[in-house]
Amino acid sequence: MIGSRREQRAFELFVAGASGRLLRTAYLLCGDRGHAEDLVQLTLLRTARRWPHARRRPEAYARRVLVNLAKDRWRTLHRRVAEVAPTSIEAEVAVPDDDTVLEREGLLAAIRELPAGQRAVLVLRFFDDLSVADTAAALDCTEGTVKSQTSRALARMRSVLDPEHIQERTIADADR
Repeated sequence: MIGSRREQRAFELFVAGASGRLLRTAYLLCGDRGHAEDLVQLTLLRTARRWPHARRRPEAYARRVLVNLAKDRWRTLHRRVAEVAPTSIEAEVAVPDDDTVLEREGLLAAIRELPAGQRAVLVLRFFDDLSVADTAAALDCTEGTVKSQTSRALARMRSVLDPEHIQERTIADADR
């Protein structure tokens, strides 16, 4: 736990500097802002508890905690009965024609379709700009696993974002 005022100040500076990045990473890992905020709060709490150990590389330590918490969340969600979203008028409202919004929504939807491990690798490698070695350390796996998961995830993203694939999926969905 944090003892001296100096240690507390160091932790506060870490929180101020890293919270935004941790929140972005958490959101990309879980896809829900509320859950992402909860994950970041718990990450910071656990980091504070182990501050004497974590202060050497606080962002790497916190990222590892965050990824582990996200994995725990995925496991819990897979054990639960699937929820069905209610039909609403909001679902029928047209999306604005802004290409940037459409691209972002398409990218986020494609990321959500990835298995949890592949999603974590892409988020850490490309959104957090970590090296293969740092990503492997954060996920507690080998560098070879990071490379293979990255390759598979990017191939899946290409197939999901390919316009022909999108058109085929839209036609298949309309036939249901």
